Amino acid sequence: MDQSLVRTLAVDLANAGLTDDGLRVRLGAPAADALDRGDGTPARRALRGATDPLALLARLFVLGDAVPLSTAASSLGRPTIDAAVGLGVLGVEGERAVPLVAIRPHTFAPGEAGWIASDLDELAGVFPLRPDHVLGVGGAGRTLAALLPPEGTGRALDLGCGCGIIALHLRRRGFDVVATDISERALWFTRLNAALNGLDGIEVRLGSLYEPVAGERFALIASNPPFVITPRTDAVPHYEYRDGGARGDDLMAQVVTGARAHLEPDGSVRLLGNWEDAPDADGLDRVRTWTTGLGAWVIEREHLDPVRYAQLWVRDGGTRPGTPEYETLLDAWLDDFAARDVSGVGMGWVILQNAPGLDRFERIGRQIDPTGLGAHVADALTVAGALSEIDDAALAASVLQVTGDVTEARHHVPGSDAPSVIELRQGGAFGRTVDADPSLAALVGACDGELPVGVLIDAIAQLLEVDAADLRADLLPQVRELLFTGFLVAAG
Repeated sequence: MDQSLVRTLAVDLANAGLTDDGLRVRLGAPAADALDRGDGTPARRALRGATDPLALLARLFVLGDAVPLSTAASSLGRPTIDAAVGLGVLGVEGERAVPLVAIRPHTFAPGEAGWIASDLDELAGVFPLRPDHVLGVGGAGRTLAALLPPEGTGRALDLGCGCGIIALHLRRRGFDVVATDISERALWFTRLNAALNGLDGIEVRLGSLYEPVAGERFALIASNPPFVITPRTDAVPHYEYRDGGARGDDLMAQVVTGARAHLEPDGSVRLLGNWEDAPDADGLDRVRTWTTGLGAWVIEREHLDPVRYAQLWVRDGGTRPGTPEYETLLDAWLDDFAARDVSGVGMGWVILQNAPGLDRFERIGRQIDPTGLGAHVADALTVAGALSEIDDAALAASVLQVTGDVTEARHHVPGSDAPSVIELRQGGAFGRTVDADPSLAALVGACDGELPVGVLIDAIAQLLEVDAADLRADLLPQVRELLFTGFLVAAG
């Protein structure tokens, strides 16, 4: 890849203002919001007839529309056109400049703008997608990026890198990255995106799952693998970006079970995935069997019955209800689930660490603000390790304080002085709500970084006229939970 051509294109993208913020201002909020939802019609309307550099670059590489070659050359300059053609991201057909890939703005962090190149998609009118289609930045990629540690050192593995979005995030956060994929095309996009964003330290390797890194270990493994449960029949299109070619959720099991052999002693894992409910075990119980030897925190974010799961992925491929193709594909999915007696599919996150002390499998269906999520997860893993090494006496001797985003809500039956429900609410992290009895509410309220937990519990026991030992036995496990979930933190 000619680095000088990449630099020319990157400078021109920056100078034109092709950023998320710049595009939003240029299009207007309603058109930009529609674009985020995958509808490019309002954006095309907003840019109709415009010839300024930002408009032309957006028409070419965001919307995927051809433009007159003379207009593109006049507005962008011939060096920009030549660089884009030389890199293989733009073609010339007669008198038209024709985009060959999408190049869309991406905000890595506040104030850190860049671009991600990927294959043209339905937004650009491309259908059906090619089997080796390389996906751009979608909701899953953003979620996984949000789960990553905010900073790190050492080697990280992006397993199934696709366009390279996770590899780029890992590199920007301090890791040396190995990015693998079975697709040569995906690795080409990863190289291009690293160069566009001025990032070195990303090594790409061709191969399936852990084969390209046999015998190697990493501080962090991250993956948005092709986990979509797909019928193994020729009647169903098989897209590399979502279908790993395995039966059921076997590929997800391979990714999870294979991680331990490639983790450094204190290494950790962040994965997205799907898992099936089997006749003898629900999905979370099945995932638990895959995590033997690792500390595991698995969060099921959504659960779909077979019909809704099939509908989701048939539509994802661009097939719409009411067509013969839709009925054929839906039948194939439902036949596959019925043959294997699958009653539902869980969708969520898998967080692993190469250390004991973590065994948590839960369902969280509410909306979660991704801001600060990676830092919360990293802190929770650290807390889990620390808690596994201290007994209740040491916990009682610790000095804690309430996290700044925690609030308390009390609900009263009309006319009653005492609350019937007390809730502790978390503004950040996973936005949890905890029902608290008066003793727990009193303890949390008293955790101001001054006195040890045990002293506070003894004082509350005296106030409530209950046995202090019994109250400790009741409250200390809850204190452990509040520390892990981020309601409480060590003082200092």
